Amino acid sequence: MRIAYRVETVRAAEAELMARLPEDALMRRAAAGLAAVCADLLGRVYGARVVLLVGAGANGGDALYAGAALARRGAGVGAVLLAPDRAHPAGLAALLRAGGRIAEDPFAVLAPADLVLDGITGIGGRGGLRPDAIPIARAARGSDAVVVAVDLPSGVDADTGEVRGEALRADATVTFGTHKAALLIDPAREYAGTVRLVDIGLEPVLPSVPELESPQHHDVARLLPEPAGESDKYRRGVVGVVAGSERYPGAAVLAVAGALRGGAGAVRYVGHAADAVVARFPETLVHAGPPAKAGRVQAWVVGPGLGEDDDAVREVLASDVPVLVDADGLRPLDPAAVRARSAPTLLTPHAGEAAALLGVAREEVEAARLASVRELAARYGATALLKGSTTLIAGPDARTPVRVNPMGTPWLATAGSGDVLSGLAGSLLAAGLPPLDAATAAAYLHGLAARHASARGVPITSYEVADSLAAAWRDVRSAR
Repeated sequence: MRIAYRVETVRAAEAELMARLPEDALMRRAAAGLAAVCADLLGRVYGARVVLLVGAGANGGDALYAGAALARRGAGVGAVLLAPDRAHPAGLAALLRAGGRIAEDPFAVLAPADLVLDGITGIGGRGGLRPDAIPIARAARGSDAVVVAVDLPSGVDADTGEVRGEALRADATVTFGTHKAALLIDPAREYAGTVRLVDIGLEPVLPSVPELESPQHHDVARLLPEPAGESDKYRRGVVGVVAGSERYPGAAVLAVAGALRGGAGAVRYVGHAADAVVARFPETLVHAGPPAKAGRVQAWVVGPGLGEDDDAVREVLASDVPVLVDADGLRPLDPAAVRARSAPTLLTPHAGEAAALLGVAREEVEAARLASVRELAARYGATALLKGSTTLIAGPDARTPVRVNPMGTPWLATAGSGDVLSGLAGSLLAAGLPPLDAATAAAYLHGLAARHASARGVPITSYEVADSLAAAWRDVRSAR
């Protein structure tokens, strides 16, 4: 599990660790790891041209010490001091002793650079780059150099992943001690490039509960249900799907596909697309409705392609089993009714639907994804899965870490992929997984399936995503 903490937590842990170490020892550890990554990216250090963009404080100090290490190995290192009177004095002295120099003309030194270290702001930055740093950052990005961010790309918000102003897009980011939220959440994640984590000894002094969790194969493998010898279809989980309409029969078919590929013992379908569903999946149990008369289920999925059947949504929400609400089912939601449910609820909106639920503009949700998913979970007393380039999952308990799905891919931006995800997550709810775990595993498998389907770099359909779920399950189970 990759984990991330808030800036104040990281700084408190660093302060505790630094109190036990000689002066600048922690910074030197970070710089040594940073220099090692830079050397690896350069391939040949001797004769390489390296430029340091140095801001005030510790982030600039990390860059200066790393630059000194590269200079000792024969690189030509020039430092652009954006705040000369506040540059880290010991780091600057180390660079000059190693043969580095202070660049008088930042634009002249950037043009031929092989590698640029972005040490402008780091984790303390807020609200984008300062005006005086913007031309230099643009020159760095416009050069042919590899841009490496020190701890975090300058101009992004470490705690929220927001980018409120201009930021310097990196090819790689070397972060220290632990990940920061901005390295896992869009839009900031897009500025980080490839992320390398350098161990500086922080783990023993960090809290046991992080701010964010990003699962990997082995974490998801532990969540997935596995039939036992005495299993029958009810023990494996029966999921009810209320989806589709005369206008959108395909939504029902895709949701049922996701549910069946998710390992459900059986799927009960209620809606107006029974003929289309049975034609594709003859094992589906169909019922004309209403949902309460469809038979026994362990979880419901309601909403994909449903149209304006608000009565079906209310009836499903009145049940005493876990319910996943998606798409058209989200429109009539009443926060009080959801909070009053005796069983868990999982909401799976995209940014536009989340904006409607929160009463804000879509752009606000997209710019502040972490705050938005937390607000959704808190307002509705439910688990919220906010779909997007980085899917976020928050539980109703604010003390629980938000989950970040690392398997997102642009290939999922195709009609119907969300319907597949809903069915998949619903089947995991029916199997007994708590909503946070069901949503986590479903989002991960969904993204991995899309990567399988698009492996040859050609456009894919949601049917192909559903059909690739079996390969995704095999990949994840191999980590057990």
